[in-house]
Amino acid sequence: MNDSRISGLYKLSVSERIVELRKHGWLSVSAASELRAGRHVISAVTADKMIENVLGIFGLPLAIAPNFVVNGRECIVPLVVEEPSIVAGLSGAAALARSTGGFTATLDESLLVGQIHVTGIANTDAAVASIEAARNDLLAAANAVHPRLIQRGGGVRDVECRTFGIAGGSSVIAVHILVDTCDAMGANLVNTICESIAPVVEEICGGDVVLKILSNLVDRSICSASVRYPVTALATATMSGEAVRDRIVCANDIALVDSYRATTHNKGVMNGIDALAIATGNDWRAIEAAAHAFAARSGNYVALTNWSVASNDDLVGEISLPLKPGIVGGTLGSNPAAALGLAISGVESAAQLAELMAAVGLAQNFAALRALATSGIQAGHMRLHARSVASAAGTSDQNLDAVIEELIASGDIKDWKAKEILAGREITPSSDAVSATAAGKVILLGEHAVVHGRHALAVPVTNAVRASVAHGDKKTTISIGEWGYRTTVTANCADGIGAAVNLILDKLGARDINIAIEVSSKLPRGMGLGSSAAIAVAVTRAVALYLERDIDDEQVNEIAFACEKLAHGTPSGIDNSISCFGKPMLFQSAATLSVQALQLKESPPLVIGLSHQAGPTHEQVAGVRTRYERNPAGYDRLFDQIDELSRAGAALLTAARYDELGQAMNICHGLLNAIEVSTPDLENMVMIARDGGAAGAKLTGAGGGGSIVALCPGSQDSVAAALNNAGYQTLPLANEKRKGH
Repeated sequence: MNDSRISGLYKLSVSERIVELRKHGWLSVSAASELRAGRHVISAVTADKMIENVLGIFGLPLAIAPNFVVNGRECIVPLVVEEPSIVAGLSGAAALARSTGGFTATLDESLLVGQIHVTGIANTDAAVASIEAARNDLLAAANAVHPRLIQRGGGVRDVECRTFGIAGGSSVIAVHILVDTCDAMGANLVNTICESIAPVVEEICGGDVVLKILSNLVDRSICSASVRYPVTALATATMSGEAVRDRIVCANDIALVDSYRATTHNKGVMNGIDALAIATGNDWRAIEAAAHAFAARSGNYVALTNWSVASNDDLVGEISLPLKPGIVGGTLGSNPAAALGLAISGVESAAQLAELMAAVGLAQNFAALRALATSGIQAGHMRLHARSVASAAGTSDQNLDAVIEELIASGDIKDWKAKEILAGREITPSSDAVSATAAGKVILLGEHAVVHGRHALAVPVTNAVRASVAHGDKKTTISIGEWGYRTTVTANCADGIGAAVNLILDKLGARDINIAIEVSSKLPRGMGLGSSAAIAVAVTRAVALYLERDIDDEQVNEIAFACEKLAHGTPSGIDNSISCFGKPMLFQSAATLSVQALQLKESPPLVIGLSHQAGPTHEQVAGVRTRYERNPAGYDRLFDQIDELSRAGAALLTAARYDELGQAMNICHGLLNAIEVSTPDLENMVMIARDGGAAGAKLTGAGGGGSIVALCPGSQDSVAAALNNAGYQTLPLANEKRKGH
């Protein structure tokens, strides 16, 4: 049996969560692949066949709540919901219930009601008697409509009558057809039965049939769930468990008498049930309607739950509500996301899904009441809301946490405030500043082998970094706005970037000046795209301009290489060379530096995918060197193969033979995996890119995190979209023939 206890999911990236679920057995290989590539989302073409006037697809987050145990069965709950705190609340409530065995749920019967309403009856009592006398014939006629339903163990179970008067004094008979629809929700099935036997009912009653359709009040399918929370587990830093328990009970008691409170109380219940219903392709509107009608069955709208104190002082919760979901039929066949949700839930019958829904509704109610009873609902809600607002405003991963904190502290968690905070973090060069630029780098072939004397093939990311230098106020500072970085450069600066600035000033003979260096970088930090070398080149050029020193590219490259040694220990020199000269090149680091600049017909159609983990170059280079020293012969063979790919790749790149170059990149990635510099996250991204149409994809840079590069002739947009859908940021490097992209 799979274990649903998975801690720390919120700390992982989207792709890492997929890996974790796959590892725990909750996702099949194919399901994991579909999630990574975003293929679980229906296309606009499919949507156009489902409803009218389709314009596109509207997205909502698909998440999971782990930790559930229902009737002794481990469960992962798929949820489609946009409201913050629901997923976290459910996961916490489920985890807290595990110590007492989790949730117990029951569904004694599961019948759907079809209604045939008859009016214009001369004698209502006689008509009802005639219906009851014809019960067996009606059952036979109804079951004949769907004979395979009987074969599956379902079928029409009974016929009942209700009578009532309507406006104007007329009498109406409602003939109820009670149907066991098995694992289907059964709406279309029951509607067909009602329409088929309506003429027979009309003839028996001697009246007119005006309606023939199912009822969504499925009060012949009542599901109940219960849970017990140890009172000791309810305590907080400032409240005893007994105090929390009693507040929860009191809140529920209020919802049993105050319909205003009951409405919000039950909305919390449905937060969980609706999200599960949508994730499994069920009609959440029908479920909502039934739940609220059931809550008002006494004539007063009341809470769907009941919380009380057990004889041992624990907190006991119970819920009962009508639930008639399905796991087959409807739109499930055309919606791969619904099929995926059902697979994740692990339910094997509609009854199990109803029981899981009831448990989820009760858990969500507990989470909401506990928050209300203790810290209040806004604390966690606002932090998650702030994350959503900051992300929507375009905050980078590097700045996200800092912007969230500033948003919360401001008390204005609004889009305009997030943009104001971001604007305050942007660098605006002084009017008297001088500026210079440098390129980033993307290695297509040759990582690590180039450190050991072989060739590497690389292309520049043009104008990736800009450095501006102006007069400083009694001190030298450097700021990198996109990274949220700022430091004062002291004489013995231990900070890596500050130390590089000192080195640059020493090389230019200007250690005693005070300047303000402001850097703008398109390159994220630690992603294997040559950000440190590009900063060194741009700063060197800008400082030289500020000092009016005449310095050529060779001298700039020499200084930048010294900075790279400071940062990475034993770099190959490719990063600073690409950054300084800004040209595609076949590079070899050896006793005599070999750089062959390449003349290309066009910029290759590349997409850069950024993983969720930085890959420190010095650590990866040192790790490969250690493994090389343990097995030099084996590693030399691998490096020779990479070298051969790099040299052949230069000719393929020059000739724009992208399919062959892509194959070489795929092979190179396999060799880099063999020297242990890839990661599960990078492997996921490579797979997504290839599945999305890339001719080739591989890690780029040192590995251990960082980035991948995908060669995408004719598929840049689709590959970038696939990576974005899987939760990765991308840097599309456009082909010159694709203007405007």
